[in-house]
Amino acid sequence: MGVFPGAGPHRPGPQEDHEGRIMARFTFKLPDIGEGIAEAEIVAWHVAVGDRVEEDQNIADMMTDKATVEMESPVSGVVVELAGEVGDQVAIGAALVVIETEDAGEGEGEAIAAPPSAEQAEVAEQYEAENPGVEETEAAGMTTPARSDDTPSPVRAEPVKAQATSAPPVESSPSTGSGRTEKKTLAAPAAHVLASPAVRARARDLGIDLAQVKTDADRVRHADLDAFLRYNAGQGYQAPGASRARADEQVRVIGMRRRIAENMAASKRNIPHFTYVDEIDVTALEAMRADLNDHRGGRPKLTMLPLLIVAICRTLPEFPMLNARYDDDAGVVTRSGRVHLGMAAQTDAGLTVPVIRDAQDKNVWQLATEITRLAEAARANKLKPDELGNGTITVTSLGPLGGIATTPVINRPEVAIIGPNKIVERPVFTGRGDEIRRAKLMNLSISCDHRVVDGWDAASYVQALKKQLETPVLLFAD
Repeated sequence: MGVFPGAGPHRPGPQEDHEGRIMARFTFKLPDIGEGIAEAEIVAWHVAVGDRVEEDQNIADMMTDKATVEMESPVSGVVVELAGEVGDQVAIGAALVVIETEDAGEGEGEAIAAPPSAEQAEVAEQYEAENPGVEETEAAGMTTPARSDDTPSPVRAEPVKAQATSAPPVESSPSTGSGRTEKKTLAAPAAHVLASPAVRARARDLGIDLAQVKTDADRVRHADLDAFLRYNAGQGYQAPGASRARADEQVRVIGMRRRIAENMAASKRNIPHFTYVDEIDVTALEAMRADLNDHRGGRPKLTMLPLLIVAICRTLPEFPMLNARYDDDAGVVTRSGRVHLGMAAQTDAGLTVPVIRDAQDKNVWQLATEITRLAEAARANKLKPDELGNGTITVTSLGPLGGIATTPVINRPEVAIIGPNKIVERPVFTGRGDEIRRAKLMNLSISCDHRVVDGWDAASYVQALKKQLETPVLLFAD
């Protein structure tokens, strides 16, 4: 990838291209993309050196501590320099992209790459047909000169691929670079081979041509395939019983994954976690949820999460030490009067935590709508900066995937995180003798910062939460 050059001669002022048009260079500097942001990480380039870009075209994705922001080109032109590789940090105000533009005073024409001549295209096509996998620019001793700032890249000739026919074997004598001719024989179509459907399917999966498999019987058998694999193991086929281990892969930890790694490490390094788990009978809550969904009209379908958030908001005022943020550098705990509830959401890029602002003022349907909106924005990487960060408590849920129990990691500088687990059906005693009933049970986990939250407080809070969830009518009581 082309990056900004080091020390060397600078080309000030406009330049002329190969057709005499006046070209100017526009340096696009990384703008201020958030309060208090000093630098941003390159997480994706959408252009490369030599690409033509149009005004308002997306050229890069930059990630800050709060969000991923799309950078759009303010001008049209050809990219000549990029600020670095994916994973590099760029300071606010530093050059991000240099774009070569035409001087407005010299006309509106665009610099178009010169197409190859018909002779060059024909030679390249013939060479690639005879040498598959080799770049066309090597054909017949042709080379592509290094591209200068003023010379557009040539358009690459795309060879036309010949389609297989059923013609008998023929010999061709293409000319080589040294003037010699070498004969090539085109394979004739394979004769029909007898084999069972299972053998054919296995051969197809292994990429084996049954016509190449020898057999002493009237048809190819699995044993014949095994013998073929053993004999041809050196040609890329895997012998029966051979290891299916894959090669090691190195993956750079960049972008969202690097942010997650840094935040999780800081949380576990600085916060003395403890986790408390209790079992909750959600049989009545699930029945009420089903009734609400049956009469929801055009409103979104309710999951367990909005009901849990209502219960959390109703019980937090009695436990203000949980709805808080701890500044350990200043030694100050800020107990929030509002509930800005973080909602851990899994995306293709990794875990992100959008925040439901003022969750205490929303009813169950409003919460369901907001949860859906934020989850979709997170998956599409369209969250706004004010929809991330500055939460006061977080909920993390794996939904139906769930588990028996979780020990969630606190989203620092918050001091608590709540994790509902999978709902399971089990028989339970009713308390009336040996009577048993079917119940829907869910374990609820809470992890807390032991520097500011005592175990008694966490256990008491979960018991208050349990009362709300096991008697769901309380969720709607004034």
